[in-house]
Amino acid sequence: MLFNSYEFILIFLPVVFLGFFWLARFSFKIATLWLALASLFFYGWWAPEYVALLLTSVIFSYGMGYLIGHTRGAGRHSKLWLVVAVAANLGLLGFYKCANFFIDTTNTLSDGSLSLVEIILSLGISFFAFTQIAVLVGVYRGPAREYNFVHYLLFVTYSVQPAIKRSEP
Repeated sequence: MLFNSYEFILIFLPVVFLGFFWLARFSFKIATLWLALASLFFYGWWAPEYVALLLTSVIFSYGMGYLIGHTRGAGRHSKLWLVVAVAANLGLLGFYKCANFFIDTTNTLSDGSLSLVEIILSLGISFFAFTQIAVLVGVYRGPAREYNFVHYLLFVTYSVQPAIKRSEP
């Protein structure tokens, strides 16, 4: 589903918009969950099989962020957890972006016959990986202190917003 498609403009956007405000009358937490689930649905519209990959990445990074946040400043291993979490996110990104390139290069240089992996690049994987790395570094440095999973899920999965330069009045 594209932002300029009829499905998005006439069905998805009004349902999500109205659903959010209707649910917010009763509970902000439920309305926030509604937006997070709508974001997952929007992401899954293109390729439902990658929702599991996205959720696994989000759950792992959230857990690592929680661990980093609760060991930071206590002389424990928060830096080690940060390195592990960043490496995992970069490894996931590297696999989806570069696996076939490395296999093809290895085959070319060594006259090998390794078979290419059937990989379809997961939509927005760079955005998700780097967003999660930024949050992990923020938790490690101290300014990020949000430990609500639904808020984290919404933050990571919400559609990319264009950068708007605000002028000072």
